[in-house]
Amino acid sequence: MKFRNLAAGALALAIAVPASAETTLRIQTAQNAGDFVLTRFNEIWLPKLEAMSAGELNVELLPIGAVIPHRETPRAVSAGIIDGQMTTANYFAGQDAAFALFGDLIAAYDSPDQGQTFCRNDKGREVLQTLYDNHFGDNLQVIGCGPYAREALVVTDPIRTLADMKGKKIRAPEGLAAEVFREVGAVPVSLPFSEVYTALETGLVDGADASALVNNEALGLHSIAKSPIYPGIHSQAVHSFSLNKKTWEALSEQHRTIIEVWYNAAYDDIRRAADLEDRRTAAELATREGIEVVDWSAEDRQAFRAAAAVAWERAAQQSEDAAMVFEAQQEYLRLIGLLED
Repeated sequence: MKFRNLAAGALALAIAVPASAETTLRIQTAQNAGDFVLTRFNEIWLPKLEAMSAGELNVELLPIGAVIPHRETPRAVSAGIIDGQMTTANYFAGQDAAFALFGDLIAAYDSPDQGQTFCRNDKGREVLQTLYDNHFGDNLQVIGCGPYAREALVVTDPIRTLADMKGKKIRAPEGLAAEVFREVGAVPVSLPFSEVYTALETGLVDGADASALVNNEALGLHSIAKSPIYPGIHSQAVHSFSLNKKTWEALSEQHRTIIEVWYNAAYDDIRRAADLEDRRTAAELATREGIEVVDWSAEDRQAFRAAAAVAWERAAQQSEDAAMVFEAQQEYLRLIGLLED
């Protein structure tokens, strides 16, 4: 009788406490379908999230522009049209210069690890949260941020030193990147990414802010621009992950922890995998006749950073939020020895 009562009680308890419901989050990314980051997430890290949560958490990662234009994702997340975004703050530079300073502080960091540390262990995530709160309402929750790759510079004729940059026509996006190249005597040229190959081939530009070394190789750019600067000297776009705040708060503490740990682990993995791909590409390029992989000296990199800081300061004067972002980055760069007082 005693055992029958215990069994009946256990059955009643099982009926009274339903199994945890499955949650699927729809996230629009800044990636094209089939590219390196999205493929690695889909093939390796989405299955890991499902396993970590015993099938209770799932994410659907959507390519750039799948639901709404890439510059509209914060508003779409705020409104609940999508659950979240994996994007770059650069897309919102038209809203405030602060987003450009946060999204890619041109020439600041020597490695993506430094940028990730700023986001994860210093003030980066807090700063981005403040920007979203100030410009898109208190409806987004920043989960994490940081760069995963440093872009190489594709160049037709060698630019071996900072002095060699003077007078060179460099394809660069309008805004902070163009200002930094202008500061060191280069001539920035604004072109769509789709026109980079032809512009290099015809001599319209001498070099181009394009992408990571492995991506530039996949695009065939080294067949015409045979003097890439690697490791790169300029761009490390900061990517970030944020969710609708109500969606985030509705998750259990366990699920919130799983998502945060999952995202940080995924981007650590992607950063290291991308670095290895770039290193393999650089080693292979170095064996080709007529190709010179240029690596700037530490002195030239530091001089470039000092010149870039002049452009950063001008951008920081454009708004209170821009000044806030610049101050936080400046403190961190000084702390890790990349910027002098």
